[in-house]
Amino acid sequence: MDYENYSAEDYQNEIKDISLQLADMLEAALYFAGVKKARLEEAIDAYLDEMDKVLDGDEDAPMGFDEIVKVIKHLKNTKKELFV
Repeated sequence: MDYENYSAEDYQNEIKDISLQLADMLEAALYFAGVKKARLEEAIDAYLDEMDKVLDGDEDAPMGFDEIVKVIKHLKNTKKELFV
């Protein structure tokens, strides 16, 4: 890619594309963690809500593999109805 000729709109479009891919990856992670397919949207909302609680409201906390797993495990304990 020739990033030298990228406009602000090009970067915004890239960010939107990456955001959609990340949302899809979270949906897939929740599905493979056992969330019922019909409840994936609800599970994503719950994930985003519970993320702050699990990470103690620290907006600067890293959000790597371990933190994602921690939030999903928390959901499995607190929102059992979402899972198979």
